Amino acid sequence: MKSKTEYLKFRTAKRIEFVNITREVEKVVRESGVKEGLALVNPMHITAAVIVNDEEGGLKRDYARVLEGLVPYGGEYEHNVGEDNAAAHIWRQLMGHQVVLPVTKGELDFGPWEQVFYCEFDGQREKRVLVKVIGE
Repeated sequence: MKSKTEYLKFRTAKRIEFVNITREVEKVVRESGVKEGLALVNPMHITAAVIVNDEEGGLKRDYARVLEGLVPYGGEYEHNVGEDNAAAHIWRQLMGHQVVLPVTKGELDFGPWEQVFYCEFDGQREKRVLVKVIGE
């Protein structure tokens, strides 16, 4: 069995941002040498999520609008003592924490529109995403 662990590092420009990391994850998969296996993509921050969906601006704006409607960023939360990011923690749970992606013939095995996104809900600082590829 082969494995490779890589940490993607970047800085988000906005507090709420959807960053397409598909190319970076594909690169880690290629470098791993794994032909058949799985790739785990995990945001290493408790106010972020990783999802698979379509690269479409309206969809990303819809996500932010719906999340804000469900859990308003400016709402009153017990966590917001010295911080103001309780909504970001809750948004992360609603979006899902991490994804496991299939690797087939050395490539991510996606549907036609699927892309990998790092979803930041309390950004504007250095961020890390763990990519771990395992398989044969």
